[in-house]
Amino acid sequence: MCALSKILLLSLTMAVPAYAAPKTTPSGLPVPRYVSLKFAEVNARGGPGDDYKLLWIYRARGLPLQIVAETYDWRRVCGPDGSLAWVHRRTVDARRTVMRTSAQPLTLHRGANPKSQPAAFLAGHALAGLETCKNGWCRLSAGGVKGWAPENEVWGLSEALQCRPPSPPKAR
Repeated sequence: MCALSKILLLSLTMAVPAYAAPKTTPSGLPVPRYVSLKFAEVNARGGPGDDYKLLWIYRARGLPLQIVAETYDWRRVCGPDGSLAWVHRRTVDARRTVMRTSAQPLTLHRGANPKSQPAAFLAGHALAGLETCKNGWCRLSAGGVKGWAPENEVWGLSEALQCRPPSPPKAR
């Protein structure tokens, strides 16, 4: 390559502004990702629109859900029980929560270590706020108490899809 070609190529690459990667979702956020329910009652629908069949009503404010697909206004979510449904984007927020899906209580430790003193117990099937995770342990908060738990003991953390891969929405 001649010197003039190298200069021209260098000039062209420097002249192109550095843009963020193209948005792959309408929100520009990655899928899958976790959110929580913003309200105590949220309609779960069979498709992305109010005219789709109402499948059930979520009745748990703060319930963690994994978004597996989205349109501009709707989010296809996977619940802790593996169910799939569509909810409106205004009914979820980015506040992270987790759920103890086992019926057994979970010990919350004072430190991120199984040998640390117990701080509290998270009841079976209970929700907790997620503060941070490190080295396989997560700091949770529930009922004004904070403590550390192994990340594999609660639902709402795995980056893998928690439900079967979503199929595209059906045409109306």
